[in-house]
Amino acid sequence: MESKIRVGIVGYGNLGRGTEASIAQQPDMELVAVFSRRNPDSVNIINPDVSVLHIDEAKNYTDKIDVMILCGGSATDLPEQVPTFAEMFNTVDSYDTHAKIPEFFASVDKVAQASGKTSVISVGWDPGMFSVNRVMSEALLPEGETYTFWGKGLSQGHSDAVRRVEGVKKGVQYTIPSEKVIEQVRNGENPDVSKSDRHVRTCYIVAEEGADTAKIEQEIKTMPNYFADYETTVHFITEEELKRDHSSMPHGGFVIRSGKTGEGNNQIAEYSLTLDSNPEFTASVLTAYTRAAYRLNKEGQKGAKTIYDVAPGYISPKSAEELRRDYL
Repeated sequence: MESKIRVGIVGYGNLGRGTEASIAQQPDMELVAVFSRRNPDSVNIINPDVSVLHIDEAKNYTDKIDVMILCGGSATDLPEQVPTFAEMFNTVDSYDTHAKIPEFFASVDKVAQASGKTSVISVGWDPGMFSVNRVMSEALLPEGETYTFWGKGLSQGHSDAVRRVEGVKKGVQYTIPSEKVIEQVRNGENPDVSKSDRHVRTCYIVAEEGADTAKIEQEIKTMPNYFADYETTVHFITEEELKRDHSSMPHGGFVIRSGKTGEGNNQIAEYSLTLDSNPEFTASVLTAYTRAAYRLNKEGQKGAKTIYDVAPGYISPKSAEELRRDYL
């Protein structure tokens, strides 16, 4: 039997923990070590038999790990870490700052080309699975419009923003697609709607004792870049309700292509996700593309790759023969 793909994880927050759980489900992978900037003794992982090491120890594992999955944040962690690790390892990451992906790709590609490694960048569900479906549906239906909807889901960035408002003790924010707009798109009406018209925002806030809730609500609804352009509803709840009803991290969304073919026939192509755990699903995508990074490197395909460069067969544990027989 072929030896298992030896995997390492860098960073152990929600995404890192989800990645550990996903690797355990893979028949052809084994987790070698978790690397963290924190004191390793303070990091409690799922499998007690796996080593937890300081991130500085990773350089000693170049001959023990085939692919390193980087689970840090896109704002500061990944732009620094991925080029550094691509000097030593094949890598996979979920960098998701859409506007900066071209420059991120260039910085990683330069390093990985020189080191002979393969780095699959920006995989998750958006960018990632949604990206594939946008390109596929537009290629199939060149005349039409593509609509991406996010939610219903808990937005970590917007939740952080509401927690910065004076008088807010705790809070979360959900992005919710407009049912009316989704219905128009599915009916082939191709509505001309902005991103802000496609979504509404709902906040659940625990206020500090004695805080002015009307002032909090007004400040949230008028916050530029986050809520000012959106229909926003603010609910005030107790700390117990927040813990009971809003502790999980659900998300999801739709990519819908509304096109016309031939004599004006409507054709609707839709891909959707409904996720109980955003980080666990993102981790599952990272893990599948770990297999691709390993296989591509074995073939001599070095440098940075995006989801567009990876054929679906590379992410499946099945052989090409099995895929043709069982799935085609």
